[in-house]
Amino acid sequence: MTKRISERLAALPPYLFAELDRRRDEAAARGMDIIDLGVGDPDLPTPPHVVEAMKKAAENPANHRYPSYAGMLSFRETAAKWFQGRFGVELDPHSQVVSLIGSKEGLAHLPLALVNPGDVVLVPDPAYPVYAIGTLFAGGRAVALPLREENGFLPDLDAVPAKTAKKAKLIFVNYPNNPTAACADPAFYERLVAFAKEHDIIIASDAAYSEMGFDGYRAPSFLQAPGAMDVGIEFHSLSKTYNMTGWRVGFAVGNPEIVGALGRVKTNVDSGVFGAIQEAAVSALVCDQTCVGENIRQYGQRRDAVVEGLNRMGIEITPPRATFYVWFRVPRGYSSTEFCARLLDQTGVVITPGNGFGPAGEGYARIALTVPEQRCREAVERMTQAGL
Repeated sequence: MTKRISERLAALPPYLFAELDRRRDEAAARGMDIIDLGVGDPDLPTPPHVVEAMKKAAENPANHRYPSYAGMLSFRETAAKWFQGRFGVELDPHSQVVSLIGSKEGLAHLPLALVNPGDVVLVPDPAYPVYAIGTLFAGGRAVALPLREENGFLPDLDAVPAKTAKKAKLIFVNYPNNPTAACADPAFYERLVAFAKEHDIIIASDAAYSEMGFDGYRAPSFLQAPGAMDVGIEFHSLSKTYNMTGWRVGFAVGNPEIVGALGRVKTNVDSGVFGAIQEAAVSALVCDQTCVGENIRQYGQRRDAVVEGLNRMGIEITPPRATFYVWFRVPRGYSSTEFCARLLDQTGVVITPGNGFGPAGEGYARIALTVPEQRCREAVERMTQAGL
């Protein structure tokens, strides 16, 4: 019998978080009390007013039919208004906003809209795996942009070889960053736009964590940089901001041609976001944002508990300004995978090995602050007691 799986699918490594789930479940089956700090899935509930809006909208028969491929105009108008209020960037909801079934879906489909077989795509390393996976599915060639600690985990654009830059069609950036929690300033985005214009490269900015800032920090948008609208698209998600990971709703904004190309792919591969979910998303974006502040307060307490514990263990780390991740160097003598495996086996604490996000992540690990503060403290105490 001939092989039925495509070469592109066979070329994929095991999906990082699926492998984490498998190892966690095996440890739980052995009777261990698991503290899962591995996957960035918020444990806090979706705000009640969003849930109520969903309930009401789900009862409307108009929402039981196919939704608009591009998204309800009311949702796109709300997203544009939210974006202008947050970043001061004006958008045409008809041509510069498209709804997404979560930002991951849009990021994965973007290369299908833009990349020809053999085109180079510049992908940060370490990074959320979907950038490279989407490139592979589109037949493109992912070229890593190492994110080094000494550069603040920003890509060194000057180090990109001229031949590579010439062949590149697309570059992905992600700030605030997953997994490193690094942040980018407006000056970086200005350099990025100049780099893209010089080499005729499209920018895809993943801003899923733009609202998860601590100590008064508010992340800028790439689209605030002069000329950014000429060269790029930015992805936003309600998943982390409003604890709506399971709802699968987000939006992309930016250059009309690029947004339109992504929308054409979606028109052919999905049927849009359930209308009731879009109405609930409108409620999230327009209502009082106290709920977002409360999320940040709780994540900030968890961050402080973990950072203080790691520092007591001799793992020096500066508290991250954004995201709900803590990125740290594993102790000497361990690879990333070895340290995380031993930690799970000896303590029941699940964290993510940095090399799961790319080769440049070797030597690091990521903690997701997605359990209550007391469990964060317990996890750090277990790590301390284990003497790893």
